[in-house]
Amino acid sequence: MLKDTGERVIPEKMKITNGLLLEHIARYHFAANYVHGRVLDFASGAGYGSHIIAKQCKKKIDEVLGVDIDSEVVDYAQKTYYHPLSTYRQADVTDPLLPEKLGKFDTVLSFETIEHVEDEEQFLSNIYHLLKPGGTLVLSTPFGQGRGKPCGSPFHVHQLTVEEFTNLFHDYEETTFYFQNGVLIEPAFLGTRDHYPLGIVVCKKQH
Repeated sequence: MLKDTGERVIPEKMKITNGLLLEHIARYHFAANYVHGRVLDFASGAGYGSHIIAKQCKKKIDEVLGVDIDSEVVDYAQKTYYHPLSTYRQADVTDPLLPEKLGKFDTVLSFETIEHVEDEEQFLSNIYHLLKPGGTLVLSTPFGQGRGKPCGSPFHVHQLTVEEFTNLFHDYEETTFYFQNGVLIEPAFLGTRDHYPLGIVVCKKQH
């Protein structure tokens, strides 16, 4: 049985009223509006999100590949969330050879990952090179005190400020930012940041 660390979302061990579970599921349902073709779920965890995309978007995707650094969670995902369109693979999201190993994707999803990553630059470079021209990235992270500053979670390297987050995606042709509070996801208005502890960006790579 997969160990519950308190950080990872494992739906089978959580109540349907659990706010963390609902928040995570809401992001995947939000992302379902943007996915197409070959989909990468970067740091897919227990696999429930990849499964949501595989089932809900089966008519507009070719496959979903869930990647996670933890081989135990990859094994759990394969056994618990099997779908003909989904596969799971162990890999490090900062491995510079990852684009070469995995190929190109039409859509990359990365939810609640960047705050765990020390090598932020390599992580973002991998995503950019994993995306096909014209591809779409949907990425989320919790806001905090900023890069290099301690935060409340022992699992996070740090938590970016709104400004740091919105400055990460200049390489993309189009970027649209959203704020999330619980299951509520709305277009971002920077003056209202206090009401929204999480940010989401939808990016389109140039053709």
